[in-house]
Amino acid sequence: MNWESIDAHAKQWIKEAGDKIRSSFEKTLNIETKSNPNDLVTNIDKEIEQFFIGKIRGVYPQHKIMGEEGFGDELKSLEGIVWLIDPIDGTMNFIHQQRNFAVSIGVYENGIGKIGLIYDVAHDELYHAISGEGAYLNGKPIPLLEETTVKESILALNATWVMENHRIDHNIMIPLARDARGTRSYGTAALEMVFVATGRVDAYISMRLSPWDFAAGAVIIQELGGIVTNVRGEPLDFLTLDSVLTANRGLHQVILKDYLKDGKW
Repeated sequence: MNWESIDAHAKQWIKEAGDKIRSSFEKTLNIETKSNPNDLVTNIDKEIEQFFIGKIRGVYPQHKIMGEEGFGDELKSLEGIVWLIDPIDGTMNFIHQQRNFAVSIGVYENGIGKIGLIYDVAHDELYHAISGEGAYLNGKPIPLLEETTVKESILALNATWVMENHRIDHNIMIPLARDARGTRSYGTAALEMVFVATGRVDAYISMRLSPWDFAAGAVIIQELGGIVTNVRGEPLDFLTLDSVLTANRGLHQVILKDYLKDGKW
């Protein structure tokens, strides 16, 4: 399989998608003052996903596609080559801020991550990796992850999980949030994962994500020596919703063993 060729196509298409999204910014602001902005954003999400599907089907008709907006294939397995696409990850941020969102593409072969691309459109930052070849930001190598302790770490963690909620016992996360140097929440799994990859945050935890939210980020982080599992320490499930815990190797083990191991998941 010529992964370099697939990667080149994916990079070209994700940049073209970014241009399309940027060109919608002015239109989005205009409509926000007149009617419900969610309708426009939904349209852009759908248009971008359909753009990718058209490109992929035109060049790689044998490949399968899993996309957030549902225009791809109904998949019961990850056999063959599968593209996992999130056309706009961080939709609420896109509506309200026109930043802190990303386009995310993971390409997997028989369930193994081969290519990860995450494009921060507003900052024109493309994080990219091919399995076994390292990870890059706009073509420049990203250094391997360094070890950190919990007390030295900034955690990406949504406030939902340290407040009473109907999914988990919020008391599980409180000691971890208390012991960390600080917490942040950006509202976009794709960017929070590449922030782990680049050391902008040290760990990311979320309790409920879809495969297209974490597929690309997992490839990038693993290329840098990081660990990506669910909160039970198990491999991620790329066919259904799952939790995510990702960090450098040592920190991941400490969070799992000292803070999450007794959690009722």
